[in-house]
Amino acid sequence: MKFEPAIPVLRIFSVEKALEFYRDWLGMVVDWEHRFGHGYPLYMQVSRGPLVLHLSEHHGDGTPGTVLFVPLRGLDALLAELEGRPYPYQRPAIVPQDWGRELQLTDPFGNRLRFCEYPADDQAPP
Repeated sequence: MKFEPAIPVLRIFSVEKALEFYRDWLGMVVDWEHRFGHGYPLYMQVSRGPLVLHLSEHHGDGTPGTVLFVPLRGLDALLAELEGRPYPYQRPAIVPQDWGRELQLTDPFGNRLRFCEYPADDQAPP
């Protein structure tokens, strides 16, 4: 048996706002979109490198306000990239924590993405 990485499903309420945040600001790519028919809710996959998310307009998918913990290397580079793109709804900042450094972003639907960079010699929080 081999587990594959989990793919979080986040609830969205506006495709336009989701694309503005995930694609245009975070630099993610839309891998695919699915609707059961014309006028039905959208279900799509976005990714950036190994980070893969599913975004869903379906009523039963996900709960607004979900928190994602995303470990990464290069937190300063991510912050610099985000500051270089216009997005008037957030002023991201890196915050030191006992387990590393975090940059938290909140999407237009209340979902929070916590990007965390552990100290170079650590792999996970104590």
